[in-house]
Amino acid sequence: MSRALTGPVRIIGTGLLGTSIGLGLTRAGIDVQLSDASPNNERLAYELHAGVPSAQTTEAPGLVVVCVPPDVTASVIAEQLELCPEALVTDVASVKLQPLEQLRARGSDLSRYLGGHPMAGRETGGPLSARADLFIGRPWVITPHGDERDGAMETVRALAELLGSNTVTLDARAHDESVALISHTPQIVSSLLAARLVDDHHNAAALAGQGLRDVTRIAASDDNLWVQILAANGPRVAPILRALEQDIAEVAAALEQVDADGSRLLVAERMRRGAEGVQRIPGKHGGRREFVTVTVLVEDRPGQLAKLFADIEHSNINLEDLRMDHSQGAEVGLVEVSVLPEARATLTEALEAQGWRIAQ
Repeated sequence: MSRALTGPVRIIGTGLLGTSIGLGLTRAGIDVQLSDASPNNERLAYELHAGVPSAQTTEAPGLVVVCVPPDVTASVIAEQLELCPEALVTDVASVKLQPLEQLRARGSDLSRYLGGHPMAGRETGGPLSARADLFIGRPWVITPHGDERDGAMETVRALAELLGSNTVTLDARAHDESVALISHTPQIVSSLLAARLVDDHHNAAALAGQGLRDVTRIAASDDNLWVQILAANGPRVAPILRALEQDIAEVAAALEQVDADGSRLLVAERMRRGAEGVQRIPGKHGGRREFVTVTVLVEDRPGQLAKLFADIEHSNINLEDLRMDHSQGAEVGLVEVSVLPEARATLTEALEAQGWRIAQ
């Protein structure tokens, strides 16, 4: 890995992803050069110790990572291919087919370009949201096109693995079709549902539990960025939305005539199919093993979570996952601890012995 990626690495665009990459590489001892059209973002990334401004360096980079919005990704890649004639150029754009086609149309040197896409992010962008550990355990898709030079895959793979990612290889079209289903359509669904809250005349949102929060969490994302992403991948997203539109229309019709023959069955089948779909989402360590939850009532005061974790540790039960929910109008929260089914009784007994209240 050290031979495949030795630096310096130049990062173009110091938003969330660019600055996070810089932080991770700097922590690993790789020299990082920073460049951004926004002097403020570049300065913030520098002060966060994600690298040094490229204007202050003279050494040519061996790798350039383009981290700019999708609508300018291809033009920035083409520019960097010309400015750095010996460097390999990669990018982190969430769409891969459009920039590749645009680079081909420009006649750019594709032997020195290899696309990538880390499947990581946060609801808030910008350098101040960056984290060196943002990519740990997350997939990093590499999209070979057949014309890349020898060693290009090894270099981009080394970048991803140095940052803690697991690499996946897909062609650009397969990538875009995949993210249309698992990323781009969920964003639209989340945003549209959250938009219904704008006309919430009964203040129903005040009653919201974790379900609504889970579904609408990503609705707070940057709308300007998402318009660019969706415009670039529209042909792959639209058919999924049309199919979803049909599903919603059928369920709505069944609910309007809920006592008609087959209405309840149709709703039940759609719900069951959704449950089957959830089982296809990889869980811990990529597996799909079923877990059960133990719901613990936790008082809203300092030190309670630390005590809960310590008591779980002392029970010698492995915590597989965790979710927290706050009770409306009460100084108490609900912590859902996921464990293996055979461990639930043991954990419940151990926590009750330590004075914890378990929701039945």
